[in-house]
Amino acid sequence: QLQLVESGGGLVQPGGSLRLSCAVSGRTLAYYAIGWFRQTPGKEREGVSCITSSGDTTNYADSVKGRFTISRDNAKNTVYLQMNSLKPDDTAVYYCAVSPYNYCSGAVPRNANYWGQGTQVTVSS
Repeated sequence: QLQLVESGGGLVQPGGSLRLSCAVSGRTLAYYAIGWFRQTPGKEREGVSCITSSGDTTNYADSVKGRFTISRDNAKNTVYLQMNSLKPDDTAVYYCAVSPYNYCSGAVPRNANYWGQGTQVTVSS
């Protein structure tokens, strides 16, 4: 059974940075696309970023382009999301999710079927 555990969330001031991590166990990540989503109460879940197995393709939502960077370390079975120049609108619970394919549909890993429990990111002064 695949398990995903996010970490690195917290409270940060506008303009600050955070680095989220998603550690995966139960299966090697090396063959699959993986990505990050976020959700706030009353809003639809938003795909934030996706990366393919080798890291040669990375896609981002328009709202985070130029500020967020996704990366992965297949040897550690971990994916990261470096978030810079954070804004209050970035406040959300952030989730990582794995696709059964090596394909990103834009900023979303296709048919993601395993999810982490989420980590809260709050951007506030």
